[in-house]
Amino acid sequence: MLNLFLTSFVTAFFAAGVRRPFLFVLAYAYIDILAPQKVSWGFLQSIPISLIAFIGAVTAWAVADDKTGMRFSPRQLLLLLLLIYCGLTTRSADFPEEALDKWSWVWKALVFALFLPLTVRTRLRIEALALTMVLSLACIVIGGGIKTVASGGGGYGTLRLLVNDNTGIYEGSTLSMVAVATIPLIVWLARFGTIFRPGKLVTLFALALGFACCLIPIGTQTRTGLICLFILIALSLRSVKRPLLYIGVIAGLASVAVPFLPQSYLDRMNTIENHKSDQSASTRMAVWMWTIDFAKTHPFGGGFDAFRQNRVSYDTVKAENAGDNNTAIETQRIEEKARAYHSGYFEMLGEQGYPGLAMWLLLHISGIVQLELIQRRLRRMTDAISRSDRSLALALQSGHCVYMFGALFVGIAFQPFIFMLIGLQIALAMQVSRRLAPPSQWQQVAGKASAARSDEPAEAPGLPKGFAR
Repeated sequence: MLNLFLTSFVTAFFAAGVRRPFLFVLAYAYIDILAPQKVSWGFLQSIPISLIAFIGAVTAWAVADDKTGMRFSPRQLLLLLLLIYCGLTTRSADFPEEALDKWSWVWKALVFALFLPLTVRTRLRIEALALTMVLSLACIVIGGGIKTVASGGGGYGTLRLLVNDNTGIYEGSTLSMVAVATIPLIVWLARFGTIFRPGKLVTLFALALGFACCLIPIGTQTRTGLICLFILIALSLRSVKRPLLYIGVIAGLASVAVPFLPQSYLDRMNTIENHKSDQSASTRMAVWMWTIDFAKTHPFGGGFDAFRQNRVSYDTVKAENAGDNNTAIETQRIEEKARAYHSGYFEMLGEQGYPGLAMWLLLHISGIVQLELIQRRLRRMTDAISRSDRSLALALQSGHCVYMFGALFVGIAFQPFIFMLIGLQIALAMQVSRRLAPPSQWQQVAGKASAARSDEPAEAPGLPKGFAR
């Protein structure tokens, strides 16, 4: 039944895109996040649905979209430079075959992020993309949250989601980070959404989905998810009216929740304080040191999957109670090779060298700064559109900061979901800039727009007219 449903849904999505061309963009986002071809075991696995959606999106934009005043932003140029640079390092990679495998999906993530601001040019399209991303992730998160409540999760790599595959967005630490980073976007859609207008049912669903996102770090038993939750709570203090009350409520909920947490989860979280007692954490530290030394002799990186040549050794230290207030210290020497970076920062340093790391950091830091400037620009404006745009800028900024902290401990430098967020950020910045430009300048850039191309949602039922363009 699941296979039949997914096949019918994707087919219907493509069919709707023929009439409403922008739906091909949403179809690609849905396919890239959920990966229905992995969930299905039949027809979908035999056809390149991701490629079909991408070709449909680009073709629809080239044929049907209004391109008046279209321009590239500096961040899009950075994306283009990073794309070219990664292509060059792939050609000279230390492991050519493995590098090509990773390049086969990295270039799609970068190109789609480049493309999004060209077609997501209205407030309605921005909301539609954000909603598609959230609901696609919800398909994964809701099931994971239910299983966590029912059975406590099971541990890292053992929480059965839609696929039995601990890679990509389905990898435990990655899913935990993405789920937490998406919570601010869920809140924005519940408060300012126009496709599903705010109401009791929308609020209830948003609360349930946000709760499910918080449960994913518990179900997957990932330390990264816990850290990301703390980061998000700290970031949200700037937007709450009563921070002390907010902190008190969070502390109260946490103290109530602790007794219900699985003991295996609590034991794993205790290794955050002492990484030497945990082999996984110790491996990360050793690989990071190796990567720093590797970059000294390979300043331009070793190409994708350059970690395959590493060899690391380290000591794990365990302390056990030996009785009579004595503690026995056990030291074990561990030697490993070809261990992954376990950090987006070191992933960039090892694979793309100092130039790639610099471009990657500039891309992300400039985005956080740009979103802060948007918030300050709209701070004194009280109209509904400005309040919505400012709230969205804050949501995207919070999610991006969560990603930057999560990337410290997970190799997600090229996670496609995050690059979609980047495309969404650029689209928002350009839309705000066009809306607030002086009338004379706006007319030179945008020309005379018809009422049918308004970015305001129509009151009539069904999709607004501007959605199809």
